[in-house]
Amino acid sequence: MRISRLYIDAPLAEQQSITLEGERLNYIANVLRLKMGTELSIFNGQGGEYLASIADISKRSATLEVKRFSDNNIESPLSITLVQGISRGERMDFTLQKATELGVNRIIPVFSKRCTVSLKGNRLEKRLQHWQGIVRSACEQSGRNTIPDVETAQQLASFLNIENSQPKILLDPESNQGLHSISSPPASMTILIGPEGGFDHSERETAYAKGYQGIQLGPRVLRTETAAIATISAMQTLWGDFQVS
Repeated sequence: MRISRLYIDAPLAEQQSITLEGERLNYIANVLRLKMGTELSIFNGQGGEYLASIADISKRSATLEVKRFSDNNIESPLSITLVQGISRGERMDFTLQKATELGVNRIIPVFSKRCTVSLKGNRLEKRLQHWQGIVRSACEQSGRNTIPDVETAQQLASFLNIENSQPKILLDPESNQGLHSISSPPASMTILIGPEGGFDHSERETAYAKGYQGIQLGPRVLRTETAAIATISAMQTLWGDFQVS
């Protein structure tokens, strides 16, 4: 039976006692319905995980006894940065969740001309915290012990003027090239994907001027959340987790 996994935002060590309250207590008690004596895996996103057991649990708090450390690493050899045009509500949540499950390392949300989401100030900060929670939960579910960075959302134009990573691709349904046009297997890759309405002509031209290579995944136009998942899956198969030749 697979044991439950729990993210702990704190330093961890063997033979340590940890007190859980609030949201983390509610999660193990009311969502996972764990009881005293139950073993679970805990991690803090710094690599590896710890086996722990519930020594005590009540309505107000729970105590975990940390046992042994395991240097479990299921990260892909391919480092992926997802630059994602911000989409609405559950679509963006779904994209971040599945991208995390598929092994993305860094996520940069960007506002573009056809983006229909407006976030500023406190609303933007709350949305960032929400996205980071989505990613942490996806790590709990998928077995990852390293949590992808979710950066503060920024304007696409600003990102393109600053970021200079290589290699990098733009998902463009008008391109006539596929992933197989990338001849050398990369160790890292940046993927740029538009929001629901896609990028406009000027944004695509700017990306190309900054060194992005246009890629399409087939003759059909994909929704933004489908494009991210399909691209990461294909890249992991070609150069990452499976490296199928």
